[in-house]
Amino acid sequence: MDKRTPIDMQEFLNDISVPDLSGPLDLSSPTAAHEQKDIFAIEKRKAWDKSVEARCDFIRRVRLTRRADTFFISLWQKSLYGRTLTDIKGDDSMVAFFADSISPLIRDILGEELNTGAWCIVTTPKRRHLVKNFATRISEMIASQLNIPFYEDVAFCHSKQRIGAVFTMNNLPKEPNCIVFDDFVTTGSTLKAMRNVLTEHHKNCVFFTGINNKL
Repeated sequence: MDKRTPIDMQEFLNDISVPDLSGPLDLSSPTAAHEQKDIFAIEKRKAWDKSVEARCDFIRRVRLTRRADTFFISLWQKSLYGRTLTDIKGDDSMVAFFADSISPLIRDILGEELNTGAWCIVTTPKRRHLVKNFATRISEMIASQLNIPFYEDVAFCHSKQRIGAVFTMNNLPKEPNCIVFDDFVTTGSTLKAMRNVLTEHHKNCVFFTGINNKL
């Protein structure tokens, strides 16, 4: 073929399919429309996943912790495996289990001081319970085992919030020394509020908890 002879392109052009350009092109795949996300949309809060609720395996780990400027002694530690806190609080047999475990710890630490008549036990205020809650029931049993008075509803809380709670005195103990017990301690804010209201009335405090609810 003569190099100067022009090539006939018509046979190639007949095989080319030209898209309709009369409107905007749709470059998305069939599934892209379903996967498309509005980057300006307000993120919805995820529902509470109870599968990640705090747990405790009840392996003895006595620990002195400072949290919210308050020192407290705990017997157990939050763990990755074990019973959930909701399950623990819902089991009536756990009241005696906590008391039977905590009472010897308190006696080991305070010793003969407990027999001087200068000690009592109190717990944190009820917030959502009109009847005796888990911590109150445990405290009553600890008091019986240690043979010291238990004062119910020592402090009153006007708010259900734990962070930054402020308590007012409701039932002032006559003993100068108070064992403050709580079943679970996370931030320490509740214990701090108890310390503030008790020391304001010239009480000495030592703090105990069953579960240190923070790794």
